[in-house]
Amino acid sequence: MPELPEVETIKKQLEKSIVSKKIKSAEILYPRFINVSVKEFQQAIAGAKIKGIRRRAKLLIIDLSNSYSLLCHLKMTGQLIHSPKHRPEHRGPSSVKSVKLTEDGPLLIHHTHIVYRFANGDVLIHSDIRKFGYVKLMKTSEVESYLNKAGYGIEPLEKEFSFAIFKKIIRSKPQQKIKQFLLDQKNIAGIGNIYADEICFYAGVRPDKKISELSENEIKKIFLGIKKILTGAIKYRGSSISDYRDSQGRRGEYQLRLKVYGRHKEKCAKCGNKIQKTKLFGRGTHFCPKCQK
Repeated sequence: MPELPEVETIKKQLEKSIVSKKIKSAEILYPRFINVSVKEFQQAIAGAKIKGIRRRAKLLIIDLSNSYSLLCHLKMTGQLIHSPKHRPEHRGPSSVKSVKLTEDGPLLIHHTHIVYRFANGDVLIHSDIRKFGYVKLMKTSEVESYLNKAGYGIEPLEKEFSFAIFKKIIRSKPQQKIKQFLLDQKNIAGIGNIYADEICFYAGVRPDKKISELSENEIKKIFLGIKKILTGAIKYRGSSISDYRDSQGRRGEYQLRLKVYGRHKEKCAKCGNKIQKTKLFGRGTHFCPKCQK
């Protein structure tokens, strides 16, 4: 599932590639993917320019020039691929079936649900194999209220996320286990299964350790780990464990730097012991039994 680093990567790339561009039309191949009728969706966005793109937690928000916004959630297998008109492999499709995903970029994408066509010939394709994602059309003035109702916690890469604030939040949940705390979007926004495991390894704490049992030093390490791991993952365009691709159709590179996630039975890079895997809160959880206490 795309987590904060993956969504932030897509946001940064789309800011450079589609902001200020005018939407000519939208092709909806899976009407259940949107929250309004196909006609209402198409009429609302046709002719509008991309005003700006922002992220909240794992949600991508595309603000339009006509006071509407698109809230896109990629969930487990969603992809947003931008195909510029000038790319040599771009087909300028009259049909979505003429587009295909390759390692180097979009040449053909399967499981496409929405195709946004821009006035300059560019195309933005939203695909999702599992169909768990969605796009919500709403007035920009209603977005903040919607996000507040969702109850997202503090953004971990904002300046407001200080150690004092973090310590106050984590100490308020003494009975939660540390991984449970990290996965709860109402505590901290944007962290998912991959980075929760990596943060715990960085801090040297077992993911099933209770918050009430954490020392001041361990809390400090978890805080620093959140900053370091998420920032590093963004630098390398996220982790492509399975379906994730950036907006140019490329795999991320941070999976090559993961210390525990997806490395079950492999040797720990720090101590040489084998990485173990268990299940916590229904999620596969990886840790080193020697390095994490």
